[in-house]
Amino acid sequence: MTFPLTRLRSFFALTLASVALSALAAAPAADKPVPDVPGAQDHPLIKRFTGSSLVGYRYSDWEQITLPTGMAVADKKMKESVTLEGKVTKLVYLAPRGKSPLEVQRNYEQALTAAGFKRKFACEKDCADLYFAWFDTFNVVTGFKWADGSITTPSGSRYSMYGAIAPEEGRFLYGTIARGGADVHVLLYTGVAANPTTETAGTTLIIVEPKAMPTGQVTVDAKALQTGLAADGKIALYGIYFDTAKAQLKPESNPQLEQMAKLLQSQPSLKVYIVGHTDNQGVLDANLALSQQRAQAVVAALSGTYKVDAKRLVAKGVANLAPVASNAAEDGRARNRRVELVVQ
Repeated sequence: MTFPLTRLRSFFALTLASVALSALAAAPAADKPVPDVPGAQDHPLIKRFTGSSLVGYRYSDWEQITLPTGMAVADKKMKESVTLEGKVTKLVYLAPRGKSPLEVQRNYEQALTAAGFKRKFACEKDCADLYFAWFDTFNVVTGFKWADGSITTPSGSRYSMYGAIAPEEGRFLYGTIARGGADVHVLLYTGVAANPTTETAGTTLIIVEPKAMPTGQVTVDAKALQTGLAADGKIALYGIYFDTAKAQLKPESNPQLEQMAKLLQSQPSLKVYIVGHTDNQGVLDANLALSQQRAQAVVAALSGTYKVDAKRLVAKGVANLAPVASNAAEDGRARNRRVELVVQ
């Protein structure tokens, strides 16, 4: 799909995404790979399209990021999205000249599928509005490293490396890959790099790995809760906090409780189990009692503070009988200590 030049110029001026440096009168540039960003490397989960250069890179050990989960856009903002926290890797690749965005995207899709990718959302056409809404959250300046050089056309015109993330012929793919008992979230986007005259495709990969921290693993809003329940019939929550061996909710749990209540209030017919899980520390009988008490505390908060009909909520405690990771190390135990929403 081709977009009005005036719209692209306006957008690029505001975001610094794909500004043309200059059209040179010099002889055409030779087709040789752009050097990778110094110190950057492919993510272990997936390797690059053959012959591509890694031209943009950002790694954060802990970051919050919002990814699209649907096409809906209003007021230039994504209306279907999931907000995640964890270890975030952002990679921008420039494919060899002559490789179409479709060919590149399909090859990445095949590689992800082979790795166990579970598709949640895809946009195959008319993705421009979503692109602009998504890109508005994608800061290419703060913390980003870019390769030296430019994106060139066969005639020698040059474009900023930022232009590798551009709207024309763009396609989105979002989903998860199970690793170590947790879901790794992956967003793949491929489109024309800068301008069709470059005859080059640009690919963005965003990989979010849940990471155990004292403040929790992944923060999920009502929309993400709905998406998880629709896809899997359950969703694990790490924003519900208790002191060790206690069942009294901590104040830090309020934001997650509010999102749970928002979901339940928006779907009056939805009935759920509130399931408490523990790690394997201590004896089973004590953990069963503790997980049941914690589940009941969540039900009491939702029905009391947030006025959700208690008849729609059933508390169950299963202790450490359904782990999602090994209890051999603290990272795994942290993932096992959770509350789950399960559709009745």
